Amino acid sequence: MAQIINDISRTFNEYLLIPGLTSKECTPGAISLKTPLVKFRKGERPDINLNVPLVSAIMQSVSDSNMAIALARNGGLSFIFGSQPIEEQAEMVRKVKKFKAGFVVSDANLTPEHTLADVLELKERTGFSTIAVTHNGKADGRLLGMVTSRDYRPGKDSQDKKVQDFMTPFQKLVTGKHGISLEEANDIIWDNKINTLPVIDDNQCMKYFVFRKDYDNHKNNPNELLDTHKRLLVGAGINTRDYATRIPRLVEAGVDVLCIDSSDGFSEYQKETIGFVRVHYGSAVKIGAGNIVDADGFNYLAEAGADFIKVGIGGGSICITREQKGIGRGQATALIEVAKARDAYFERTGEYIPICSDGGIVQDYHMVLALAMGADFLMMGRYFARFDESPTKKLMVGGNYVKEYWGEGSNRARNWQRYDMGGNASLKFEEGVDSYVPYAGKLKDNLDITLGKIKSTMCSCGALSIPDLKQVAKITMVSSTSIIEGGAHDVILKETQRDS
Repeated sequence: MAQIINDISRTFNEYLLIPGLTSKECTPGAISLKTPLVKFRKGERPDINLNVPLVSAIMQSVSDSNMAIALARNGGLSFIFGSQPIEEQAEMVRKVKKFKAGFVVSDANLTPEHTLADVLELKERTGFSTIAVTHNGKADGRLLGMVTSRDYRPGKDSQDKKVQDFMTPFQKLVTGKHGISLEEANDIIWDNKINTLPVIDDNQCMKYFVFRKDYDNHKNNPNELLDTHKRLLVGAGINTRDYATRIPRLVEAGVDVLCIDSSDGFSEYQKETIGFVRVHYGSAVKIGAGNIVDADGFNYLAEAGADFIKVGIGGGSICITREQKGIGRGQATALIEVAKARDAYFERTGEYIPICSDGGIVQDYHMVLALAMGADFLMMGRYFARFDESPTKKLMVGGNYVKEYWGEGSNRARNWQRYDMGGNASLKFEEGVDSYVPYAGKLKDNLDITLGKIKSTMCSCGALSIPDLKQVAKITMVSSTSIIEGGAHDVILKETQRDS
């Protein structure tokens, strides 16, 4: 008969944190949320740290270049979804790497021969109102002028009017030379009372835009996750089918870390994929693996050479793997066992492999529970799908704004590679659903509140850092009645009006 594991499979909802001593030094402002993303040896530092312990899920409805830029600017990291053509995914990676924290490659470019109709169409398609006018209409072309919304009147000017007739010509532009620092660029912007500074090389070719609005944004994002060249960090999801073709293109595009995207990572396919990276790139290319839910799965991927390992099967809000296949484990139980295996592996080998908790997060305090139970960082889909920066549409449904959210195992995504068990390439049955999540606004506004809650809870536990939290946190199981006790009860709540 099958091996029977009598331990109950438990979720985060079944636990609470017990307060520890909060010292005078333990204030939210003093807490560090820095955490390792990739493995390192005892006494050494990891090659990549996160400034906040959050990454966005490898999903079509969550992680594109816009989400990656927004999250990296706030200290986390996105893994751009891999269920798309290779070149399109690589282009998303390039777009993030080109952002360069204040230096923005122009994504809206035209020639002098284009018309006002072209300007309006480009603005509608891209959302950008500042357009570089170059000799060839490309981002690296010779700069001839610039167009902003101040240069034309859509209701009065002819749609056939040529760009050269209403653009601000190069001779009247204030520009910066390539190689200028962000501080110097901002000084030019302020001294000349302009909103946009084109940065050009010695041949007058466009390199970047620097925007006045990004000055304040930069000051408001002290946790920006940057590489040694001051570019934002970005990850990408891959599968175990086309990795030999996909990985080189992503590496060429500048990706900082890869992650194998699979509902079941305890497989020889993942070992082969990691092996490909090690043979062709050594340790220079970082690759995470998963998902797994027990010590056996962790040890297998650790020995295979994974740089981090994801924990969780069937716990995502749109995942129905457990319902369809009977495969999975309660996220809390899985995380606790894998964390023990990770610590034992560290003691045995001197190599620390970070683990990522993927799925099962419903409330913000669940994030602290996951970190206390041993996770180094958390991967979330539903949480990030609600924000302006996610790639899905905002809709009005039932009088409320929502955003679309679908699983990679749904027929809509058709990401059969994620659920590949060998054999024919097809999605035989769904392991995810197509749904909506309540619209929540901008990422930064919501993330600041969430991080504030995390830090406040850590203060209550007496922890100044995530490693501290793992050492000092006390966790208790709760009964069903105490869960009810923890919310509003035995009162009549007032109805509140919400702006739609």
